Amino acid sequence: MLSDRATINTKPQLEIFADDVKCSHGATCGQIDQNALFYLKTRGLDEEMAKSLLMYAFTAEVFENIKNDGIRTYLEDVFKQKLGLEAF
Repeated sequence: MLSDRATINTKPQLEIFADDVKCSHGATCGQIDQNALFYLKTRGLDEEMAKSLLMYAFTAEVFENIKNDGIRTYLEDVFKQKLGLEAF
């Protein structure tokens, strides 16, 4: 994540049958919102911590959909540790 050398290959798919349109996506990618990054930095966070919080916020919705509390907590903890967010 967030490497200058990172690459991604996605395969968006669009199918049209008569008047029925079906679209699916394999991944979501994009840049960190510079305004959000600036906002967090003006609140005293260094750039690395601010980026980590934005990445965690992006994935939090995925964690919320995990029904099993134990698995959800474990995955959140592992992800927070990798991002250096153990205190949150």
